[in-house]
Amino acid sequence: MPQPTKKMVVGFNNNIQYKGRVYHVQTEDSGVENPHVITHLFVGGNILASKKSSYAQLVGSPDLEKSVRELMQRQHKEMLKSLVNGQLDHLEAEASARSFQPGELVESTAQPLPPSPGLPPPQEIEIDVVETLFADDLISEKSLDEVILSYLTDQIGK
Repeated sequence: MPQPTKKMVVGFNNNIQYKGRVYHVQTEDSGVENPHVITHLFVGGNILASKKSSYAQLVGSPDLEKSVRELMQRQHKEMLKSLVNGQLDHLEAEASARSFQPGELVESTAQPLPPSPGLPPPQEIEIDVVETLFADDLISEKSLDEVILSYLTDQIGK
């Protein structure tokens, strides 16, 4: 009887634009020690919806990795379809209240903290900006798929 694989099945990640917002869907395998697949729908860095499915009944089966991958794909697609079919629109108000789009910054209404007794007042300091050759384009609006495709295209041209 084949031993169950100890490694986790590689997950799925997609960014999708829906109604003017960028949503991120992520599906992960927790491995046979904790046999479940979890899919999260993120918006603005916050989890908006989740779905968790156990595959404990599959542990020990000869085609475990294939079965887990199929479960992950099915669950990932279900979350994407639920989003674009409007089934999660009722969560939009909550998402709007506490999330931000890529590059969007919160406007702070917080007042500065009063000085702490016994501590000197804070001083402004200057920070030198150091130029670097590493990862100038690290922060971008591109999806992970676009970044990988761009990298592979660059490698083929070399």
